[in-house]
Amino acid sequence: MTTEPTPDSSNALGAHLHQNCVVCGRANDRGLHVQFVSMADGSVRASFGCSAAFEGYAGSVHGGVISALLDGAMTHCIFAQGLVGVTGELKVRYRHPVLTDRLAVVYGRIMHAVPPLYLMEAELVQDDRIKVTATAKFMAQAQPVERK
Repeated sequence: MTTEPTPDSSNALGAHLHQNCVVCGRANDRGLHVQFVSMADGSVRASFGCSAAFEGYAGSVHGGVISALLDGAMTHCIFAQGLVGVTGELKVRYRHPVLTDRLAVVYGRIMHAVPPLYLMEAELVQDDRIKVTATAKFMAQAQPVERK
């Protein structure tokens, strides 16, 4: 789906603005601590362990956690472009259960851009199967909003 990671895959903008983010924040002790990697084609990807701690129904990851992962991937894709954006609309399609205690990979990419509006898409793949897809509308912000 994507190409190799870019040399600067640390996504410094996300690390700076999302220190306490429940999806990617390193300072959030209760967060998911997902590390997104920027790809050469402008997309992002991340692995997620699908711990049973995030279970909804027995043996399946909670849909809200999955939605947050996909939203996070699209957010980090915006960050990878040097922009800050917020989710205006998010549509999630749950195709198959995401099983606990198995690795999943989440991808995010820009489908279409008419700044300041960005149409995004994301997917979660587990066991070589697309389990969940999402589309979203993001609005780029004029300036990063810093937490005080």
